[in-house]
Order: sequence, then structure tokens, then C-alpha cells
Amino acid sequence: MIYELRQEFKVIDLVKVAGIARSTYYYWVKQMGRPDKYKEVKELIQVIFDEHQGRYGYRRITLELHNRGVKVNHKTVRRLMNEMGLKCLARMKKYRSYRGKVGKIAPNILERDFKASKPNEKWVTDVTEFHLHGEKLYLSPVLDLYNGEIIAYNIEKRPVYPLVSKMLDKAFERLKEGDTPILHSDQGWHYQMKKYQHALKEHEITQSMSRKGNCLDNAVMENFFGLLKSELLYLKKFESMEHFKLELEKYIYYYNHKRIKAKLKGMSPVQYRTHAQAAA
Repeated sequence: MIYELRQEFKVIDLVKVAGIARSTYYYWVKQMGRPDKYKEVKELIQVIFDEHQGRYGYRRITLELHNRGVKVNHKTVRRLMNEMGLKCLARMKKYRSYRGKVGKIAPNILERDFKASKPNEKWVTDVTEFHLHGEKLYLSPVLDLYNGEIIAYNIEKRPVYPLVSKMLDKAFERLKEGDTPILHSDQGWHYQMKKYQHALKEHEITQSMSRKGNCLDNAVMENFFGLLKSELLYLKKFESMEHFKLELEKYIYYYNHKRIKAKLKGMSPVQYRTHAQAAA
């Protein structure tokens, strides 16, 4: 403003009214004449942000910049994104499937130890609900704690038992000889069913359950649902529930194959698994 008014009024008077030092004014005038040294970085940040439809925050954009050969500090990326007005969306709570004790409650074998040294060692699962256009849709996935990959999932219009049983059948196909994973869930009624527990025993899977009302016992699954809702449900508009279902399946593929994670050394879950297998 001072720069624009400098022809009509004295700069010394304008800086007094603005409450800034004259040296500060001249510093910024000097900066205005300089080329933006972060111009190319900003353009690449915008490209990455758009490619991932606004799902990446400054940490993942920093990782992706590094993957593309651009070494820049995460604090700088955060500042540049703030200047550019690039922000991610918030998260929301999930569907609760607890209906009291309707079957056998398993002990908490996992005990919040969310680290796994190999695939098919520790799995987690849960159910989440979506509301759109006066309809509901339910998602039941299995996540491998080794790399955060969604190894199986099923989608239904009602939270019936096949929502979980069909998911299990797909997860069993991922098992290799000698695999005996822990499968952790909350105390939802699906997981208390005899049919569910019998299916796990048949495949030598150890059942584990969170303590009642303690969502932190299944924090990794909670985190995935939070990401899914903030990066898909609240980020886009959908013409119908069928349209949303198609986009949901696309998102799960995106999450597995393209969405990078800092703890996976800047790789996506599938990239991390295949890289580890190739190195073994």
C-alpha cells in the first residue's frame, strides 16, 4: 500500500501511519524486484497437490518432492503451502458396531503393538458407515500392519454378517503357507459370531479384540477411516451412492498403490512390500 501511495505522499509519513520502520519498507521494496527463487518449487507443489486432489499435507508433499529429486526443508514447504493457500480437510468419527455381548469376547492379544516385521503377521479390521443421498453404505476392510495395505475389503448396503464374511474369504486368499496372523478388531457383533471365530480357527488365525469402548486399541484402523472420509467423502461431490461406491474402490486402489507414507520411506504400501520382497 505504501509502495502504491508513494507518488502522492511522502514515504516517511506513510511508514509512520503504517507503524513500520522505514528500513522495513525499503527491504520489501527490494524484495519485490527480485525473482521468486521458489517459483519452480511452488509450481511442483501445486502439481503434486492437484494430482492427489488436495489429500497431501506439507509432510507428504515434502516426501514427494524428495522422490522427484527436489530437496527442500519441510518447514519451507509448509510456509510455501500457507502462502499458496493449500490446506487439507478434517476428519470425522466412525460407525459403531457394538451391540453388547452377543457371543464370545476375545482377549486383547495385539495390545497396541502396531508394528509387524513381515506381511501377514498382524491384521486389523473394522466397519465404517457412509451416509449419502438418503442411503447408507458399509465398508469392511482388513489392513496389514506391516505396510498399512488394505489387503481385502467388502462393501454392502446393510451391516449384515456377509459384509464381514466375504471380506474374510478375500483375506484368506492372501495367506501363504506358514502364515498365522493375529486379526484384531473391536467388540462389534460381527466379530463375536461363532461363524466368524470358527473361520479364523480354520485358517490358524489368532483373534484379538479391543477393550470395550477403547478406540485407541485399534488406532491404525481408525486412522485409515479418518483418512478415507477426509480425503474422499468430504473432498468430492457424488451424483449417487453408486457413484460414491465406484470412487471408494478407486480410492482404496490409490491408497494402496500411490499414497506415500513417511514411515514407509516415502513409498506407498504396495511399493514398500514389493521393494522389501525384491531385496529379500
